[in-house]
Amino acid sequence: MSDVSDPRLADAVDKLTQLRSELRKVVVGQETLIEEMLIVLIARGHALLEGVPGTAKTLAVRGLGAAMTCDVKRIQFTPDLMPSDVVGTNVFNLSSSAFELRRGPIFTDLLLADEINRSPAKTQSALLEAMAEGQTTIDGQTHRLSPVFTVFATQNPVEFEGTYPLPEAQQDRFLLKIKVGYPSEEAEMDVIRSAHSGKPYSDLSNGRVQPIFSRQTLREAQELLPLVRVDDGILQYILKIVRATRGHESVQLGAGPRGSLYLLLASKARALVSGFDYVRPDDVVALVPPVLGHRLTLRAEAEISGTTTEEVLQSILDKVEVPR
Repeated sequence: MSDVSDPRLADAVDKLTQLRSELRKVVVGQETLIEEMLIVLIARGHALLEGVPGTAKTLAVRGLGAAMTCDVKRIQFTPDLMPSDVVGTNVFNLSSSAFELRRGPIFTDLLLADEINRSPAKTQSALLEAMAEGQTTIDGQTHRLSPVFTVFATQNPVEFEGTYPLPEAQQDRFLLKIKVGYPSEEAEMDVIRSAHSGKPYSDLSNGRVQPIFSRQTLREAQELLPLVRVDDGILQYILKIVRATRGHESVQLGAGPRGSLYLLLASKARALVSGFDYVRPDDVVALVPPVLGHRLTLRAEAEISGTTTEEVLQSILDKVEVPR
């Protein structure tokens, strides 16, 4: 239920609700995934989707592209992929006797970096400047990217064979690390029946998904984020949570200041996606794992004992007082 008085915010909430409905037509039983993808869009961030093969990670991004009239491109990361395959390169044109830029797939609005951890760190890092600054440098020349440039990268868990862990610096550039689990039994049966009927959810060519967002609509929604109110008590709550990660007995390296900023931005975006013009403690609590989980480095003895980042963050949430 919407709780928004500003007509501009109300219009954005209405369009986000329509976009969520379109995504539900192709992504079944993954409500958290859909919500967090919308949060990433509105907060101008990037997302890392992690889960075992076959859990609709790629389909979710394809569905999002179908529900928007933005430019969408895909890179299939492989062990032999080169950085120039991502950003592009200058090619000599014999007819003009000059070098011309052959733009890579990074020049787009939405970029699906599929199985990003199948490539070595050098190729993964080709995205780092683009994600951090919205630009890329080719042969010493800087090129600006789309104002709504967003990366949705997918990866299988790092313990799977043939994968390379992402560098810490690149992980820190992702607003959210979205854990994609198995659907419920009911949702999975729905997927099976759909495939059996000859109309699988993965088929986006039949007009099942209608485009709701344009590039301009997305930019307008992003620019409304400062209008979402945040009480000082919520700001203190965010700060206490992030700082608590730095002194936890199981943590070697806690979240940095970027973690605080991203937790605030994501919380504001979640409030808007949920139909509110103010941030609630529930918004913060829901986003602590996907925002902070990949920014923590656990101590060796904690990992040996089986402690997880999720358990560490939950223990912090249990101790930090929730603002009224």
